[in-house]
Amino acid sequence: MASCIFTAVTRLAVFMFVTSLVSCLQVISAVNAPNLPRQRVVSSYQILRNLIDYKTYYFDQKGFMWDVAEELGALLVFAEHRYYGDSLPFGEQSYRDAKHLNYLTSEQALADFAVLTEHLKLTLPGAKHSPVIAIGGSYGGMLAAWFRMKYPHAVVGALASSAPIWQFKDLVPCDVFYKIVTDDFSESGRGCSESIRSSWKAVDNITSTDSGLQWLSEAFHLCSPLKSKEDAVSFKSWLSETWVNLAMVDYPYEANFLQPLPAWPIQVVCKFLREPSLPDKDLLQNVFQAVNVYYNHTGNTQCLNTSQTATGNLGYIGWYYQACTEMVMPMCSNGISDMFEPQKWDFKAFSDDCAQQFGVRPRADWATTAYGGRNISSHSNIIFSNGGLDPWSGGGVNEHISDSLVTIVIPEGAHHLDLRFNNPYDPQSVQKARALEVQYMKQWIKEDTLNPGSQSNKIV
Repeated sequence: MASCIFTAVTRLAVFMFVTSLVSCLQVISAVNAPNLPRQRVVSSYQILRNLIDYKTYYFDQKGFMWDVAEELGALLVFAEHRYYGDSLPFGEQSYRDAKHLNYLTSEQALADFAVLTEHLKLTLPGAKHSPVIAIGGSYGGMLAAWFRMKYPHAVVGALASSAPIWQFKDLVPCDVFYKIVTDDFSESGRGCSESIRSSWKAVDNITSTDSGLQWLSEAFHLCSPLKSKEDAVSFKSWLSETWVNLAMVDYPYEANFLQPLPAWPIQVVCKFLREPSLPDKDLLQNVFQAVNVYYNHTGNTQCLNTSQTATGNLGYIGWYYQACTEMVMPMCSNGISDMFEPQKWDFKAFSDDCAQQFGVRPRADWATTAYGGRNISSHSNIIFSNGGLDPWSGGGVNEHISDSLVTIVIPEGAHHLDLRFNNPYDPQSVQKARALEVQYMKQWIKEDTLNPGSQSNKIV
């Protein structure tokens, strides 16, 4: 059973059920999968705890619920996804091998949530007839939407923020993600995306010699020097993930999600990337200044670690396993309409890497089979919110489907900006989005209060 954290407010009018502690999706491909031990995915319990000790970190990023809980008379329930945090079904053996990881699925997690809500209603005083609303961002947003779809009797509605439930095979173009990242950089400074596009060839030229590998290692103040062509490939993957992460956390104020960053960090980064035609070394020195904004905004970083792109960890080993089984999200780039090196979606290579890492093969079509793909019009009472700056919005629901499947687009919004605490620097678009989200929640609560159970099978 997933564990929970509660905070009580003035009266119990509704459960605000926050799905999952995994709040930031990571792009998975055969070239950036983690280099995990082959025989035991994680061989030390202490290593596992260090990797996924992120609860306080997560709560700090999800302030919307705290801001509106008292207004709604809500009890907040933070439900922890199995295999993350303390919810380890086999203790220190949970990540040992594919046999122990076999129960790590979104379907099992949703079933946990359904059992948990039923248990809470039966055991908490005054909770038996309280409506439940599911809320989540990123993968948690996907879970919130699917929770409402799969268990409509358990939750009267769901807020799915930055939830790419269509980022699966044949539902959206595989290049949409990287196009949005590129647009973010193109719109943040003249020559910015062009400089990044030019940098890949510059890295290839410089790293073609041992002296060039040494120069690049010193120029970027790398903790571990580059020594081979394979290291140079990993270095470029690290740069790519850095640009992607910046797009996800391009918030209008200082924030520390993934890394401590200034307000509108891509605009700050692009100040160093204005001249794409510079000689290779000059261009790459500017690229270093740009990535240093992401990795060393505080000025306390002594060297750059190319094996890590986020502060702490968001449970990435569990997410890699899920990507290798059910959460198969095709990604590709072409180097023309985006600023990245051309990379086709190679399912076979991805599958082979999963087999090598975990001893499993991905089921490319399963998410669509299990959750319906684009055929969701029979469902109701779900808000899909997406930020225009968020690359995951390309796989989200941004089109009108029905009056009770609400889509909210936040043009100045990065990854689940609407779920963060209110901030004086919030753009008006996110303020309006939050107000609309609360309005719909109040409507769901009122309808359920007047007609208990009426939201379970309602189709509009």
